[in-house]
Amino acid sequence: MGKVTGFLEYERKEDAWRDPKERLQDFEEMHKPLEESARRQQAARCMNCGVPFCQSAMKLSGMVVGCPLHNLIPEWNDALYQGQEEHAIKRLLKTNPFPEFTGRVCPALCEKACINGQDGAPVTVRDNERYLIEGAYENGLMTPVIPARRSGKKVAVIGSGPAGLAAAQALNQRGHLVTVYEREDEIGGLLMYGIPNMKLDKNVIRRRRKRMEEEGITFVTGADIGNDPKTKKLLSGFDATVLCCGAKNARSLPVADPKETKGVYFAVDFLSQVTKGVVSGQIPEDLKKQVAGKDVVVVGGGDTGNDCIGTVLRLGAKSVTALEMMPQPPVERTASNPWPEWPKTLRTDYGHEEAIALFGEDPRVFETTVKEVHKDKNKKIKEIVTVKVKFENGKLVEQEGSEKTLSCQLLLIAAGFIGAEDYLPKTLGLALTQRHTIQTQDPEGFATDQPGVFAAGDARRGQSLVVWAIHEGLSCAQEVDAYLMGYRNK
Repeated sequence: MGKVTGFLEYERKEDAWRDPKERLQDFEEMHKPLEESARRQQAARCMNCGVPFCQSAMKLSGMVVGCPLHNLIPEWNDALYQGQEEHAIKRLLKTNPFPEFTGRVCPALCEKACINGQDGAPVTVRDNERYLIEGAYENGLMTPVIPARRSGKKVAVIGSGPAGLAAAQALNQRGHLVTVYEREDEIGGLLMYGIPNMKLDKNVIRRRRKRMEEEGITFVTGADIGNDPKTKKLLSGFDATVLCCGAKNARSLPVADPKETKGVYFAVDFLSQVTKGVVSGQIPEDLKKQVAGKDVVVVGGGDTGNDCIGTVLRLGAKSVTALEMMPQPPVERTASNPWPEWPKTLRTDYGHEEAIALFGEDPRVFETTVKEVHKDKNKKIKEIVTVKVKFENGKLVEQEGSEKTLSCQLLLIAAGFIGAEDYLPKTLGLALTQRHTIQTQDPEGFATDQPGVFAAGDARRGQSLVVWAIHEGLSCAQEVDAYLMGYRNK
């Protein structure tokens, strides 16, 4: 629980951020960890609240409150405060196999449900989690855990995002022989190329891969399973197959098709190109030229849109405008959105802060979308026409006379995703849901209609958070294990 009076004695203190203008000069991670004594004080703020909503994952008003992994947060916060870091990391790893990922990119559902947040500032759960896992690596506590006995069963995991990695980790620990197939040249899925390096350094993923390989997991990269005519024959050599191939079909804009207009990109495609350049040590010059000195418009106000803002600023964009169809959220919780519900409030993220530091104003424009795209004679975008919108009776309605013309030489579409790519499900004869995700026999389960074939993560659930993907992978692994062994082991 931490110190009995810790929440009264110590104020919330997050890991320090590098100055916006400094961090805009590179793609290095943006946080500076607190020193050990300060971190222990932050763990001391975890109080004996009786019912720890932080780890509950219960539904309120249609939303999940707290951590889906049911992390034992009060336990390892207390151990951290007491200086028992080896015990703390064991309690953390009991429920979360990849704290180095969630400690960097999870929006911290746990913190939003922390009781300290009801009248004050919540415990820095995510920063504490990252501190523990990084300390464990530094102090030699993250040694390979090799199964003492093998089952002789072979499992193929298609996709190496957080769901695939979680499933592979759990199945390997149960003694099964796991091979993970990834179509990119590096594992990690969107963790590797969809999330910018300044949020998640790619060496963190490579470090985890090394440990998983030492534990007996095999990774095969550059393997686009489903597009290979030998797919069925390949998978027939396994006792079970787990599909964790994501939900990468991007939602398009009716007036802006990347195939028809130069300078228009789906956000993840653009971010992937840039991150591949960062990882290789050299961003292609033609990619830099598409951004440097240009007026950039980002459509979409989520995490991916924010990542686009931070990325183009690092590549020298002349200006950035971020369009969001929804109204601007309130700064404080409303009466209809009480604790411990997820706070539907205005959040100024790192990319917004950097744009404010560089240009002196927030780049976001709410209740606005793109109405027209104007191209030059070479079919390259030169400007857009925006229009104010509002929802009336569930329909999006344009406000007459609100059109504005903006200079735009690069348009990034970060409007979310509409489901899984269908070539692998089609190859395996699997049905898709109305949401274009892989259909399972039980909507809450993971087994598909094909014996021995399972689906998890965004491919089954739809686009979601890293922490939910890990939860999916772990839960699916339990179902696969029961299928292979004939009994369930909790």
